Amino acid sequence: MPDPERLPETPIPQFDSQAATTLWLDCPRMAYLVGICGSGMKALAEVLLEQGWHVAGSDTQANGTAGEALRLKGANVFANHYSSQIPVGTDILIYSSAVKADNPERIWASSHDVPQFSYPEMLGQLMAAKQGISIAGTHGKSTTTALTGWILTAAGLEPTVLVGAEVCGKQANGWAGPGPHLIAESCEYQRHFLKLSPKMATILGIEADHFDCFRDLHETTSAFADFANLIPPAGVLVIPHNCVATQQAAQQATCRIETIAVDNGPHATPTDDPVPGMPETPGETAATWIATNLARTELGHRFLILHHGTPFVQIELNIPGQHHVLNSLAATALCHAAGLSADQIACGTQTFRGIRRRFQVLGEWRGVTVVDDYAHHPTAIRATLQTAREQFPGRRLVCVFQPHQVSRTVGLLGEFAISFSMADEVLLVPVYGARETYADELTQVSQQLAVLIQAQGVNARFYSSLDQTSSSLDDTLRPRDVLLTLGAGDIDRIHTTLHGLG
Repeated sequence: MPDPERLPETPIPQFDSQAATTLWLDCPRMAYLVGICGSGMKALAEVLLEQGWHVAGSDTQANGTAGEALRLKGANVFANHYSSQIPVGTDILIYSSAVKADNPERIWASSHDVPQFSYPEMLGQLMAAKQGISIAGTHGKSTTTALTGWILTAAGLEPTVLVGAEVCGKQANGWAGPGPHLIAESCEYQRHFLKLSPKMATILGIEADHFDCFRDLHETTSAFADFANLIPPAGVLVIPHNCVATQQAAQQATCRIETIAVDNGPHATPTDDPVPGMPETPGETAATWIATNLARTELGHRFLILHHGTPFVQIELNIPGQHHVLNSLAATALCHAAGLSADQIACGTQTFRGIRRRFQVLGEWRGVTVVDDYAHHPTAIRATLQTAREQFPGRRLVCVFQPHQVSRTVGLLGEFAISFSMADEVLLVPVYGARETYADELTQVSQQLAVLIQAQGVNARFYSSLDQTSSSLDDTLRPRDVLLTLGAGDIDRIHTTLHGLG
């Protein structure tokens, strides 16, 4: 891995924004998106709409909130996959990675010689016309992508941004701008991020995940190493200072490496557990960027950022969760490399309000505070529960958890059980299969997890459906409890059964 001290720390050269705009305008102007309501596809649809494209698409979830939001922005969204609904004049078809070649709309495109791109391929096409900034890693991608895009937008650089979640204050997953930068959440699933051409990137940490395409951590790290090698020598890669897997992935990178770390020392509450990517012993780091003097605020954290050991800027991060401090450091490093000043970074960060389904406080139900979170990996669950303990001290934490994918749940079963140790009660529902095809395993794996959580001393129960779980909440919850709905599937359906939150 290149020595950060030997490489000049100068802003990345800017692309000609006029040339980038011309390239975008030369692209096809009518697109049909199969799987348009998926988080990444929704972001892409919103970006294309803002660029003046005509957009239509299909999704089995078309009648949900994502489909309705896209219709309000001008997209024609269908709830079924019929080739007859593809508009006349469609000159490009873009499909979600979950959509197979036997989809009738894809078959139609093949028979009519309409070019087809998967979502990561199309994202790669758009990034090639811009100065790409990729946000990768097992955790924190969506928040860091949104924050980086928010800061650059607030500074007037007019970037294009694609996030895998709805950004609070934007009511969108993606937005387009004429500026030179394209910031994109870049996922390792099936090595999709290798379709991209970033000039700057961050890898926020690497853990075993996506067991349906990576056998183990070694194979996962290898994919991230290939991603790190995409960044040209004049670019920059930002990584956690003490994540061993990420350090390994960056070893062969030819670009400048900058490291980030959080001084989780005397300014943190003694009960705080170290978060992955943070040094366990205060001061034992020589990271390029360090967050120190952490203090909790009403909405988040205040901290000082050091750059090469010298004070750089005081930050007010107004979203809860200490794990977001590391995300903020990554965004700071990338924005600094893009040429922003310390003041511009601080101002943009202070106005950021996070993204949907990331410790999102939905309101009160019968004296119970309801919080929704996307957490579907043991590390994310642990961070979410730690944040809940910080935000709601002394209150009972009741979790409804929908595991996401059988392969992930089985592969990390013991870690999932331990991750709920800070909860008071856990209600489990069948696994959300997502891309997998299972039958009895969806129930059996969740039942097994309930037994293991119970063995940790936490009261855990299994329910056969979300509806059954919702019905049980009347008896389970007490005034002043905190109800956390956790998972990456359709767990948020529970909120429609709670009066005033649906």
